[in-house]
Amino acid sequence: MKILIIDDERSIRNSLREIFGDEGYEVDVAEDGAAGVQAALATRYDVIFCDIKMPAMDGTEVLAKLVSEGLDTPIVMISGHADIATAVDCIKHGAFDFIEKPLDLNRLLITIRNATDKAALTSQNKLLKKKVFGGIKMVGESEPMEHIRDIIAKVAATPARVLITGPNGSGKELVARSLHAQSDRAAAPYIEVNCAAIPSELIESELFGHEKGSFTSAIKQHKGKFEQADGGTLFLDEIGDMSLAAQAKVLRVLQENKLSRVGSDADIKVDVRVIAATNKDLRKEIDAGNFREDLYHRLSVIVIKVPSLDERRADIPLLIDYFCSQIADETALPRKSFSREAVQLLQERSWRGNIRELRNVVERLLILGDEVVSAQNVKDYV
Repeated sequence: MKILIIDDERSIRNSLREIFGDEGYEVDVAEDGAAGVQAALATRYDVIFCDIKMPAMDGTEVLAKLVSEGLDTPIVMISGHADIATAVDCIKHGAFDFIEKPLDLNRLLITIRNATDKAALTSQNKLLKKKVFGGIKMVGESEPMEHIRDIIAKVAATPARVLITGPNGSGKELVARSLHAQSDRAAAPYIEVNCAAIPSELIESELFGHEKGSFTSAIKQHKGKFEQADGGTLFLDEIGDMSLAAQAKVLRVLQENKLSRVGSDADIKVDVRVIAATNKDLRKEIDAGNFREDLYHRLSVIVIKVPSLDERRADIPLLIDYFCSQIADETALPRKSFSREAVQLLQERSWRGNIRELRNVVERLLILGDEVVSAQNVKDYV
């Protein structure tokens, strides 16, 4: 583990280097703010300790510079008694913590442990976000796909609600994630709810939360998906399967930006961008009395229709290449190529399961097919 000490006092630098060195840490030192900034940007450190009072470039300026450069290393400010107010202000502007002089050994070691724990969580969070959003790729060059990309580019940065329609397996959730990833809410929560997978008697509790004791199995207070998505995006997948009672509550949240948990009359304000998706024709559902027309109009400020795979057959060769690489990266399966005849056969067949079905077929052929997947392999295994 590497630590950087930025302090103009030689005695402080030497003391900290000796303390941390004895604990097994690798320590670099910088005798002023400018040298500290240069070192911090040139080398990856696990924790940075920076004095506030320094000539020329003080600790607040060092912090501001490193934050503006996007450095995510935890920065701990070293403050004298008179600098406490400044140190607290540094926390507001991105510092991880501050330590007051005279320095206490136990406090130093606890701070390092907390800072490294925070750094580890940040790293894990980035990896998770990369898994969730890093793989977002709208594969295809067909006219329908270019049209969807164009709409996403125009709509993502706005607060407009979006209704995504299209058959099962066509990639509606990918469109929703792309909208979130390109919005100014990208750093905030992205919460998915499959309305078809939740029993109708539980959907209200799942979306709006409940208070302890509000029903038999409510053994503790529960925050619903709307509260969890506060400040971010809530993706309501298969919203056409939502009960009318839940629809009425969703409508209220969209109208008033507030909700009440099951078993409570207290209002909770939320700031959530709602993106909905369905494989149903909601206008027909409205005529049948299964979906509220006022909710439909609230949700469908922008409508994005995702085409079936049969409507974009020209994209199948690109999708096959993409899935071959993706599956090989995620599993121990070898990378294989597909013969021109094999690709042609896959383009000619009907894909009722759309993109999801194609990916499954590609994985099957990577497992069972020859080194170069042949047309015969397609005939045998698809």
